[in-house]
Amino acid sequence: MATTLGDYAKSYETQTTKNISDLKEVSVDLQLEDRNGIDSKGVPFKYKVIVVEGIDYRVPASVIGNLKAILQKKPDLKKFSVAKQGTTKDDTRYTVIPL
Repeated sequence: MATTLGDYAKSYETQTTKNISDLKEVSVDLQLEDRNGIDSKGVPFKYKVIVVEGIDYRVPASVIGNLKAILQKKPDLKKFSVAKQGTTKDDTRYTVIPL
C-alpha cells in the first residue's frame, strides 16, 4: 500500500535501543540476541540485547559478567534487576541485584 512521505513522517517513530536498567526486573530465561550498530564516528560494533514486548534492551558486558558471578553462587536465581550509575560511556557502572 502506497503512502505519502508526509503521512509516513507524521507516524514515524525512531527505533532506539533502551538499556536493561530501564526494566524493573529481568528474567534469566530471556533470550539474548546479537545486534550490529554504527557509532557516531561511523565505526561498526556489535552488542547484545534482550527483547521485551517488542522493544530491544541493550545488555552491557559488565552486566553479563556480574550475572555470571551471581549465578555461580545462586544457580537457582530466576529474576534480577540492574541499577545504573553514571551518564557517559566512560563513567557508567552497573550493579546486578538478585531478586
